[in-house]
This record gives sequence, C-alpha cells and structure tokens, in this order.
Amino acid sequence: MKARQASAVNARQAPAATRALRVLKFLASQTEPVPLDSIARALGIPRSSAYHLLNAMIDEGFVSHIEDEHRYGLGVAAFEVGSGYTHQGALQRLARRPLAELVDAVGESGHLVVLHGRDALYVLEERAARRPPLVSDVGVRLPAHLTASGRAILAQLAPAQVRALFPDQSAFVSRHGVGPANLTALSSLLSQTRQRGYAVEEGEVTPGLSSVAAAVMDHVSHPVAAVAVTYETGRATDLPAVVRRLNATAATLTRRLGGSSI
Repeated sequence: MKARQASAVNARQAPAATRALRVLKFLASQTEPVPLDSIARALGIPRSSAYHLLNAMIDEGFVSHIEDEHRYGLGVAAFEVGSGYTHQGALQRLARRPLAELVDAVGESGHLVVLHGRDALYVLEERAARRPPLVSDVGVRLPAHLTASGRAILAQLAPAQVRALFPDQSAFVSRHGVGPANLTALSSLLSQTRQRGYAVEEGEVTPGLSSVAAAVMDHVSHPVAAVAVTYETGRATDLPAVVRRLNATAATLTRRLGGSSI
C-alpha cells in the first residue's frame, strides 16, 4: 500500500516524466508502430497533449514518427537504453569462455556484439594468433546494417522495429560504397539471413575481411547480442565448420540466458 501511495505521489510531482515513461512502455509492448489516437487512449490524455509529448520525445530520439503511415514507434535512443542495460550486465562474463573456445577451435578472431541504436557495439573480443588487425576493438561502434553481427540481430527483430531504426535514406551509412542503401534492400538481406540461419558480410566493413555471425536470444526470444567470427576473404577457411561452431556457441549463450535456439 505504501509503495503504491509513494508511486502516486511521484507521478503527481513529475507528470511529464511519468507520461513519457508510459509512452515508452506502451510502444515497447506493441508489435508495430501505432497511431496517435491509440497512444492517447493508452495514456488517458487528450490527443493534443499526446501529440506535444510525442514531438518532445521525437526531438530526443526516443520516439520515431513514420510519416507516410501516420504512426509512432520506438526511436533510436530507446534502443540505446535497452542495449545499455544488456551490455552493462553479465552478458560478457557469460560469453567470455565460450567465445575463447570458439576462437581456439576455428583459429579466427571472434566478437560479442550488441545493438546500440543503429550501430553494432563491440563489447567483447578474442583475437586469434597471427590473424590480421581488425577495426572492431571493444567499445567500437559500426553501422549495424553493414556488419554480420548487426544483421544477425536485426534479422530477429520485427519488421516494424527495423523500420523504426531505419526510417529514411539518411539512416543508411556507407563505409566503402557497398551494402544495403535502403529499407527494401536491407529487408531482403535480413530475409536471406533468416533463411540461411546466420548472417554474412564480405568486405563491407573492411575490404579483404569477411564475417559470419549468429544471434543470441534471451528468455523472451529477443535478440540481445550476436557472436561473430572474422576471417580473411578467400582464405582457405572451412566455412561450414566455422558456422557450425559459431551456431553452437550462440546456442550455448542463448541457453544460459534462458532462451530457446533459433
């Protein structure tokens, strides 16, 4: 009872903050972007108030407005908050040994990556001996749609979530003039990734280097991370064997998080 009373007092003292948090919770519970009227009804506030609140949240990046559909979804900043929770938790500790074992088995460098807005954020790395240097140090962020790890995660998100992350042409950054340049191309690539069972990238991050990656799922079947292996393009690597070990590592981490393998 006291906790509920305290919560009610806090809500009265900071109504704008409370409404903003309720918007985030509501949008996170939806399977696709929703119209303004649905948000106003969920919050129990006038349509005009919901409109002004959403515009403020758009300015801060927490909400994305899909103009041609007149709908609202989660923005990049909301995804950054979610991925921040993930990479500050125990995920790295759970993954350190399996990732090291993967690298020892395949003889190529490996990474653990989480989605940070539209970027792939590298949170753990194991370098293989006598392998070329990589740009993917811990803490580095690269465009998710260009990396195998980012694609592995994006392929397991709902299409509406992908649209919210990549709402227009400006979201598609290019490093070397290759890779998907619009939502149609990205959606096709993600469909291929799901059918294949793992993601690939060839020279789109660093010319001469390729990567394969598999998603790590949590207990609610959300892709919280990806495991990736990077190798020299054209090098005599037994790719099917690498993929088998990669998928086994991702499945191990998924089980440790209480999830079910893809």
